[in-house]
Amino acid sequence: MIKMILTDLDHTLLKTDGTISERTLETLKKCREKGCILVIATARYWIGAERYIELLTPDYEITTDGTLIHSGDECIYSCCFTAEETNGIVKALLEAAPDTEITVAQGKTVYWNSRHIAESEKLHKAVYCEYDKPLMEGGNKIVAELASEDIARSIAESFGCKLQCYRGENWYGFLPKGAGKTAAIRALAEKCGIALHEIAAFGDDRNDMEMLEMCGTGVAVSNAVGEVLDIADEVTGSNDEDGVAVWLEGELLG
Repeated sequence: MIKMILTDLDHTLLKTDGTISERTLETLKKCREKGCILVIATARYWIGAERYIELLTPDYEITTDGTLIHSGDECIYSCCFTAEETNGIVKALLEAAPDTEITVAQGKTVYWNSRHIAESEKLHKAVYCEYDKPLMEGGNKIVAELASEDIARSIAESFGCKLQCYRGENWYGFLPKGAGKTAAIRALAEKCGIALHEIAAFGDDRNDMEMLEMCGTGVAVSNAVGEVLDIADEVTGSNDEDGVAVWLEGELLG
């Protein structure tokens, strides 16, 4: 019995053009009417996922690579660096790549040293910050554009934090040690009184692998990277074929 639906957004629930089909919306609605809890689990910052949150109205939002969980306006889980660690990582990133763009999430607030904030589809609500003065609070997640993974890995090792790489991008995420989607899922499952085997999880990228492995049913969309396809319990259609909806219709609504 599936009691919770847990889905990634980009390249999984979202079509390649960033939309969610009416079929998917209707299928998720029917699943919730049957008592399933709907949760999104995304690498996006909360402000980058906001328009999808408004559209889907999930019961819970796991955002910022699993370092935050919100339910409506309430933050029910937060994993963050100390202020000292945050400022140290930002300093190291700027020393390694002085012109790099850096984002730091503190809850729903995102700081960014870009002059093009207003033009960003995902982060137009970010707050401009040059990082010329220390941040007063710790960040949940720090992301920077770097020339190579080797540079990112060296900095992550220096600070003992977790490095997150993203599909087809030269942006690298730095998370507190032990943070991530799986830690957030365990905390949420305990809060909801749901066993992990009662969760169906959907994903496409390497940062979804642990999530798919830990949940009762891990489903990869067919456009997932090879490593995800290899470890998934099942494979459904691609994101452009409404793969999540197809699986749910067959397994929960059929």
